[in-house]
Order: sequence, then C-alpha cells, then structure tokens
Amino acid sequence: MKQLIICCTLLLCLMGCKKKEKDPELTNKDIARVLEQMTQFMIHDVTNPPLAGRFYSYACISGYTVMALNDSSVVPLKGVLNEFPDINTPLDSGAYSPQLSAILAMTGTAKKMQPSGKKFGDFEQQFLDSCRKIGFSDEIIAHSQSYANQVIKQIMPYAKKDRYHRISNYPRYTPLNTEGSWYPTPPAFFAPVEPYFNTVRPFFIDSAQAFKSVPPISYSKDKNSPFFKLLTGVYTEGGAGLTPEHREIAGFWDCNPFALKNEGHLMVGLKKISPGAHWVGITGIACQKAKVNFSKALEIYTVVAMGITDSFISCWDEKYRSNRIRPETAIRRLIDPKWKPLLQTPPFPEYMSGHSHISSTTATILTYYFGDNFSYTDDVEENYGLKSRKFSSFNEAAKEAAMSRYWGGIHFLDGIENGVNVGNAIGKHIVDELKANQIKPLNQSNKL
Repeated sequence: MKQLIICCTLLLCLMGCKKKEKDPELTNKDIARVLEQMTQFMIHDVTNPPLAGRFYSYACISGYTVMALNDSSVVPLKGVLNEFPDINTPLDSGAYSPQLSAILAMTGTAKKMQPSGKKFGDFEQQFLDSCRKIGFSDEIIAHSQSYANQVIKQIMPYAKKDRYHRISNYPRYTPLNTEGSWYPTPPAFFAPVEPYFNTVRPFFIDSAQAFKSVPPISYSKDKNSPFFKLLTGVYTEGGAGLTPEHREIAGFWDCNPFALKNEGHLMVGLKKISPGAHWVGITGIACQKAKVNFSKALEIYTVVAMGITDSFISCWDEKYRSNRIRPETAIRRLIDPKWKPLLQTPPFPEYMSGHSHISSTTATILTYYFGDNFSYTDDVEENYGLKSRKFSSFNEAAKEAAMSRYWGGIHFLDGIENGVNVGNAIGKHIVDELKANQIKPLNQSNKL
C-alpha cells in the first residue's frame, strides 16, 4: 500500500511538471487586418481625412490600453496624452488572451464610432473563427471579449470628451466668397469639410494653435506679385509641363475620398483611401518587414494614428483661418478659364497642404521607431490599381507626398513647404514626448 502511494505521488509530480502548452499568439498582421477593415468601412462611408485619423486613434488606444494593463514593456497612456483618465483593471473574468482582448477592444471601439461600424460583427466572427483554428478555446474567447468590453467602456467617455460631438451644434459654415478666399470647386462643389475640427482636443500637442505657421503669401492680381508667381508656377508645372513621372507620383498620393468621375449622365464616386489610411498602411509594411512583436506594433500604430490626428487638428486650424483660394479657382479667374488640375481639388481651403503636414509628422514618428534609412516598398494602394513605389526612407516618401500636391495642381508651393515645416515640428514634439515617457524605438527585443 505504501509503495502504491509513493508511485501515485511520483506520477502526480510528473504530471505537474509537464510543460504547459503555449497559448496561441497573434501578430502585427492581425492588427493590420483590423485597421484595413476600418479603412474599407471608411471608403464605404466616404469618411473625411481628419475624421478618419480620429477613428484610427481611438480604436488603437483601446487595444493599446489592454496591452498596457498586461505587458510591463507597454507604457500606460495616463500622463502621456492630454486628459487621459485612470484606467481600472477589468474585473476577473477568467482566463483570457491579452492579445485577443486588444484586437476585440479595437473592433469594439470601431463598431461604436464608425457609421458602418455595426458591420464589424461579420468581421469579428470570421476573425474569431480563425482564432479557434489556431487553438483559442471558446472559454478564452468569451473571457477575452469580456475583458475588452470593460476597457471599451472606459475609453469611450474619453473619446466623447474630445469635443468632436459638439461640432454638429455649431452654425453651418458659409464660404466667404470674397476676393482671394476659398470657394467650392468642381465637379461636385462640395461643402467645406470639417471647418471646426480645430476645436477637437488633441492628444500630444497643447492645442490646435500650438504650432502655427507663418501666414500664406497674400492673394494679388498683380502679375509681378509673389502670389502671381506662385500661381503661374502651378499653372505651368501642374498642367502642360507635367512629366510622366510627376503624373505618376501625383496619382500615387492622390488619396482623395471625395474624388468623382462622370459616367454618362451620372457622377460616380471613386474608391480612394484617405492620406491617413495610406500612412497607416505604410506603418503596417514597416512593422511586418522589421518583424515587430504584437505589443510594440500596436504601440507604433497608436502613436502614428494620434500623430496623424494632431497634425490634422493643427492643419485644419490654419486652413480655416487663412481661408486661401485654391489654384484651380485663381487660375480660372486670372489666367485660363478652361484650366483643370490633374487631380480633383479637395473641398476645403488651400493653406496649408494637409498631405505635406501629416506626411511629415508621420515620417518623423516612423523614423524615430525604425531609423532614417529604412527602405521599403509601398504597395498600400495596389488594390486600387496603383503600382507600388520603392522608398529609401520615410522622409523621402513624405517629401514626395508633399510635392505630389503641387504636380497635381491643387496646392501652391508655400502651402506645401510650410506644411512640411509645421508637420515636422509636430512630429519632433511627439518624439520628444515619447522619449520623455520612456517610449523607446525598436531594438532586438522588440522582434518576434
């Protein structure tokens, strides 16, 4: 009997020492899947560029918050972001996967914020089916969902307090229709987009006015004036003087969700992503090439999304303050009434260039994480019929994105150059905040 007890004890010890099976893991590609689905819904909803940045930001913040509660390498956002609240650890809901909870927090936040968010149900079901195939149990999935829901409930009030919801209560913006001011352009003559976006609370910068640009060159009919020099530059270099390469670059960075084309008697919207969506895609390319682990990739996506939003808040503040005329309108009035730009003019004032602004901010952030000589192939828009382009650095891509607006005939050169300057300044400010809060660039420990 004694020997039997000893044998049983040894057997139990051996069973206890048996190595536990490793929990299934998700990767940065799974984060990319969520953001790509968000992008598809934005295309369907014709989400404007500044608002797209806001949607990406809060979805990523929810996922990031889950990881900050579970991964000591992830710095909590309290004290890093403006007005970010204390986050309570969700109540014990059993065994869960932090990575899966982070993904479900992202989809759940997007579901609540995007107009087509309810359609995320189908995506979630497909995603969870794929999780079951790699070993996630129904119990883990249920507990992970419960954890995610508790985080979402704490993030949504923070999102609501950014004041975006108040915009609908502001008086309708009416174009001034004065000499030198912006006015809606063909073919659709859309109403101005987000004239009050500067009232939204930013994440890193103190306010929309924290990084004000120098004023734009003043409108003038005088053919010897600095403005007329800008005007003729767009007329010649953004029109008949375009090289094939410049045409290709302009088309590559168009990213105009409001673009239309005529089909018979109908005007049909073209499927195009926003500039922020393009840079979110570039972020994914970089994370996959560098084999960044799940937590760090989610951090990078989150910082990029918030940087894009802050950059839009700053840029839109200047746009509706200076309210400068678009090249298309000015050229038709002063030079050639039949002139058309290569690209369709977006529905908001010219100064400064939003592409220049947000591309420079994002490139500065990505350079901090990945380095200044990070080469990559940008195939983000291959699904929309655009050939991929190769870049030796993020800054090279940002400079090309900026100049694409000049060659496309929709921005003056000072609006581009000063957009780059302010965008870079915001990016550097964000990088300084990351450094101050010990949010570090990549190293070997961040890889899969």
